[in-house]
Amino acid sequence: MYLDVVHQRTFYDLPLGRMMRVLVGARIRSFWPELRDRRLIGIGYAGPYMRPYLDEAERCVAAMPAAQGVVAWPRGGRNSATLVDETELPFFDNSFDNALVVHGVDHSGDPDAMLREVWRVLAPGGRMIVVLPNRRGLWARSEISPFGYGRPFSRGQIEALLRSCQFNTLGTGEALFLPPTKSRMLLRSARAWERVGQRLWPAFAGLLLVEAEKQIYRGTPVGKTRLIRSFRPTFIPDGAATGLSPPPAAAGLTASAGTMPVRRSGSTPTRAP
Repeated sequence: MYLDVVHQRTFYDLPLGRMMRVLVGARIRSFWPELRDRRLIGIGYAGPYMRPYLDEAERCVAAMPAAQGVVAWPRGGRNSATLVDETELPFFDNSFDNALVVHGVDHSGDPDAMLREVWRVLAPGGRMIVVLPNRRGLWARSEISPFGYGRPFSRGQIEALLRSCQFNTLGTGEALFLPPTKSRMLLRSARAWERVGQRLWPAFAGLLLVEAEKQIYRGTPVGKTRLIRSFRPTFIPDGAATGLSPPPAAAGLTASAGTMPVRRSGSTPTRAP
């Protein structure tokens, strides 16, 4: 279930949203230090994390699902946002080099169809980053952020989903080790929480980040050979009743031109005059 776009925009204007934008954005930058002359699409509500690439990417498009709604993005600039059906993106094949999916896979009713559409619009060898709540983390259990309203994933679950949609996982990361809170004092120490959490409890991070590459060719495993029983048809002579066997006396007789007449017992043979 998608969260309304107005609520998401309001959240990222709050101190907690700005903190999350900085911390998660830094982790995204560690995967993609720059996207110079690259074509970038954001799916879901990825605008806050796409903003750093606006000045260097060739093209940035924020594709916002219809169930979520759309707002103009970026603020104060030329609009690059569009309303889409995430399972039928209105773009040609191989249109983008990179895709950033935030509040998308975890909110979509059909994440498999969404990822297959992302695969279609990515160029061969294109890269994608998916940001979603960690099943083991605390942020998936709290409703103070949009990450608490979607479906959480474990690392194994998201990697299996990407593999089924023909993506090859290149790397994974974690973010948001701070407990869910609106306390300004704790928010000021968020960077320290990130450094300590990366070392001591990485499995319990609030968010998972997975970078994957579009896979063009994929081998199909060959299973064991199956034997299929087939039936050979039996042809029945014309005029024979189906399912009835011929009388014993007639079994094995074959009609031919030279067959002698059969005389019944007690009968007198007749001669031609």
